[in-house]
Amino acid sequence: MARETTEVRQEQIKKAVLHIIAEKGLHSLSTRNLALEVGISEGAIFKHFASKRDIILGIMHDVQIDLMLELRTISLSASTAEEKMFRFLCKHVRYLIENNGITILLFSEAAHLNDKELKQNLNNIISEQKSLISKIITDGIAEGVFDKHLPIEDLASIYMGIPITLSIELVLNPGKTVVDDFCKRMLGVIMKVLKV
Repeated sequence: MARETTEVRQEQIKKAVLHIIAEKGLHSLSTRNLALEVGISEGAIFKHFASKRDIILGIMHDVQIDLMLELRTISLSASTAEEKMFRFLCKHVRYLIENNGITILLFSEAAHLNDKELKQNLNNIISEQKSLISKIITDGIAEGVFDKHLPIEDLASIYMGIPITLSIELVLNPGKTVVDDFCKRMLGVIMKVLKV
């Protein structure tokens, strides 16, 4: 394989981590398998990342840039609350399907390593997602389309179950989850709860 820049190799390594987890399970994530997946030596992995922890922190950084930035943009847009809810949910679902294995990796590593920084980063991501979804619900209440008597924080917590449900579905039925179908089904459930 041609000599690549560190940035390119880092992206290849992060994608390979998620691919191995999605295809073979977390137990198959080893430097040997990672090196084979990327097409480099085991030692070369550590030229681009100092440790497995740094790879995970890199993936968390990608979530902040690739997912959270878009979710923020959707939540703060001038669209109706219903449109924002649909776009927010579908972006979230699409990201998790395209990065299959990410939920399993982040939760298992943050818990397994008992690493304060990993846990804090993961908590920040989840807290921001809940805050953004709460804003959409608040906007819908202000528009008069969502029930004002519903507990917003609890609904945001319920919403956070959707990515977990999707991750379970991806593990149990690999390759069978269709983004638009999953989005529409979950949106239907959410709207039944939220509507006035």
